This record gives sequence, structure tokens and C-alpha cells, in this order.
Amino acid sequence: MTPPEAPEDGKHQPRVTPPAASVCASDILTVLKNRSEFLKAARARRQGTSSMMVQARKRAPDEADGIRVGFTCSKKVGNAVARNRAKRRLREAARTVLATEGRAGWDYVLIGRAQVTAERPFEALKDDLRYALRKLHGQGK
Repeated sequence: MTPPEAPEDGKHQPRVTPPAASVCASDILTVLKNRSEFLKAARARRQGTSSMMVQARKRAPDEADGIRVGFTCSKKVGNAVARNRAKRRLREAARTVLATEGRAGWDYVLIGRAQVTAERPFEALKDDLRYALRKLHGQGK
């Protein structure tokens, strides 16, 4: 018996691929991709927490709409597996926190820290991001 997704005649048929999952499942967040966008954020405000560094900048009115976010981890974080794990965790934290607490018209870059980002409890990771946003937007503690 063939699996239900297998073609009956056994000939090759084009595979239907599901849409890729993205940090930007909502229309609110857009991912930064160009190096120049990361560099602009690097020259702006920054706030460190125990699990990440957050850089933020308010964009000019004629730039993109919504909230834009980028993720990076240097080789200090570890090998490729460790860096990808840290970035996955940062993406999920950004998806849950920035969608509600980020500000439209701002770019955010989340930078992973060695050993901490991948190992910190996820709720603490989200709390660190909330803390950094409060500090960056001048709301104190």
C-alpha cells in the first residue's frame, strides 16, 4: 500500500511545499537582511542584558513601515549549531515580545551572547528583551 501523498501512477509529480515559517508571521515584523541596515542600528542606542545585546534606532519617516528586527551571533557564541540555536531562540522571543511591546518605525537588532542565550530559560530571555525595550525607549525599570 502506498502512502496517501504518493502518486498513484508512481511518476514524478511536482511537490507541493508548505510556506516557510517565519519570525514575521504577522504583518507587524519585518526581518532586516542588508548589512547597511545592521550598521545603522549599531550606531544607535544599545542596551545589554544578561542574555543578549539589543540595538535600536528610530527610522526616518520616509523609510520602511512597521517594526523591523535583525538577529546575529558571532563565533564567540560557539559553533554553527550553537549560533543557530541562539538565533532561533532570539527569533521566537522577538516574535512574542516585539509584536506587542516594540514600536512601529523602529529597527531592532538582537545579538546573542556566548553560552547564555542558548541556555537561559525562555521566560527569562523574554523578560530580558522586555527590560531592554523599556530602557531603550526611556521608560526606566
